[in-house]
Amino acid sequence: MHWRSPVPLLRLTRAAAVSVAIVAAAFAVPSLADGEPLEDGSLPCHPAGAQSRYLVLFAEGTTAEAASTEMTLACGSTVAYYGEIAVGVATSGDPRFADRLGRARAFSTEAVEAGHAGKIAPRVTTGGGDTTEDRSGEQWDMGMIRADAAHAVSTGSRDVLVGVLDSGIDATHPDLERAVDPTRSAGCLSGKADPSPAAWAPTTSPHGTHVAGIIAAAADGKGITGVAPGVRLASVKVVDDDGTVRPESVVCGLMWAAANGMAVANNSYFVDPWPLTCDRGEEHVVYEAVRRAADHATSRGVLNVAAATNESRDLASPSGQTAGPDGQWRTLDGNCRVLPAGLRGVIAVSAVGPDGVKAGYSAYGLGVIDVTAPGGEQSTGKCVLSTVPGGYAQVCGTSMAAPHVTGVVALLASTHPGASVQQLTRLLTNGATSIACPADYDLDGAGVQDAYCSGYAPFNSFYGHGLVDALAAVTP
Repeated sequence: MHWRSPVPLLRLTRAAAVSVAIVAAAFAVPSLADGEPLEDGSLPCHPAGAQSRYLVLFAEGTTAEAASTEMTLACGSTVAYYGEIAVGVATSGDPRFADRLGRARAFSTEAVEAGHAGKIAPRVTTGGGDTTEDRSGEQWDMGMIRADAAHAVSTGSRDVLVGVLDSGIDATHPDLERAVDPTRSAGCLSGKADPSPAAWAPTTSPHGTHVAGIIAAAADGKGITGVAPGVRLASVKVVDDDGTVRPESVVCGLMWAAANGMAVANNSYFVDPWPLTCDRGEEHVVYEAVRRAADHATSRGVLNVAAATNESRDLASPSGQTAGPDGQWRTLDGNCRVLPAGLRGVIAVSAVGPDGVKAGYSAYGLGVIDVTAPGGEQSTGKCVLSTVPGGYAQVCGTSMAAPHVTGVVALLASTHPGASVQQLTRLLTNGATSIACPADYDLDGAGVQDAYCSGYAPFNSFYGHGLVDALAAVTP
């Protein structure tokens, strides 16, 4: 169906029509209504279409003015442009926006998701329990990484800022109200940072608040205590209300972390619309944009820590076929990685249960996993206790393992002020406790191995360099 103007168009001479087309193209508002090519060969815009948000790649050195002009000429409106990495965010109601710029340069997660029902909205979880009661005795995870012993030496420095790229942090929670720095927090759901409190506060999801508590819940004898209770937190909202993590939000979040002096950023998610993003075809746009943003953050002194995901998958050898959100089958190979955990320079974290064995849900992979941390084991019902709006809740996942590592990095940054990303990474991995591959990984007793661990004790596919150690982080 073609968009028609509600006002009858005047008939123009051929010469006049050409003049109109040239002027319209110059101002990126071609308006002929029948969808046929204009005299200069360009296609008219379709402003009546549903608005979708796009990531757009540009050549290094492209100015903001040039990028905005190109996106406008393609029938889009500029939302943000990150000149440091030459990545833009635009909206357009014209379904041919990506075709005008090239499918290897422009991509919309919203457009891909339009053909399916989307994710199931997460169940709203409100925590129970008295926030004045001391519940640290239930934190088996802190004892496992010796965080309780570390606190006798250091709880971390207020000079260290930790970014929580997630669904928002409840800054009114008694365990977090002192930790959250509102001047360094922002919402990134649109692809452009919005520092207003409403933009970075949680709405329906408790996930970000749970992650934040593991990192820096106050050591005040009430509620729980985080790994590094003395550091500051920045709430950077990149997860929307239905649990979707769009790439433009992640690019925005990583760029915000880089611009605001964060020592470490926690990423307990994978970038949609695919669990693994392949560096080819239209997926290249997502892969390359997130890679550029992560590399830029690293260059600005931000150490990114990321969850390995809960897909029980060998991330080092992705293979087979999987259906995408648009229903199309995709073939996985070595070009496909979980983002951002699979990127170079990002600390990828697997999860262990209370017994110190890789949790059944945790992804793994030789050369991908850097370290491991407590994430809980659902089969035993023993998950990680942390803060949620209204109280506390137990949750399992690599999303819980990653913030333990982030907290240890925050302690390292406190103990070694001025250390580079590379130095902090070496300190983290050198201080980890090696865990050998299990001799038998038959979790359900069915007589079949549930996953195969490769490597040796100091470095393997299940645990990387080993279990992180908070006490080692604060010991000179």
